[in-house]
Amino acid sequence: MKTAKFAIGQVVRHRLFPFRGIIFDVDPQFNNTEEWYEAIPKDVRPRKDQPFYHLLAENSETEYIAYVSEQNLLVDESGEPVRHPQLREFFDRTADGHYAPKDLARH
Repeated sequence: MKTAKFAIGQVVRHRLFPFRGIIFDVDPQFNNTEEWYEAIPKDVRPRKDQPFYHLLAENSETEYIAYVSEQNLLVDESGEPVRHPQLREFFDRTADGHYAPKDLARH
């Protein structure tokens, strides 16, 4: 099994589609339904043997939860704050503009 490249609290963007988000959980490999996996067009369907990330995701129109393979994520270097309405349930914003999980934010 591969070590996750991205960390909880990191802001990332999708490599192919116009959305970004903050990671709130990581699966070491694919851990969703076969139906969900088969719904991805075959030409862009990711391998299952890689980390998959749960994101508080957003695009220009809405906010939602996304499940994305590591191969389809890039670091978001925009510096823009994440606006997802559930953000404060999971994270505190640190003085340097990063996001710390609620249970670690005060340490």
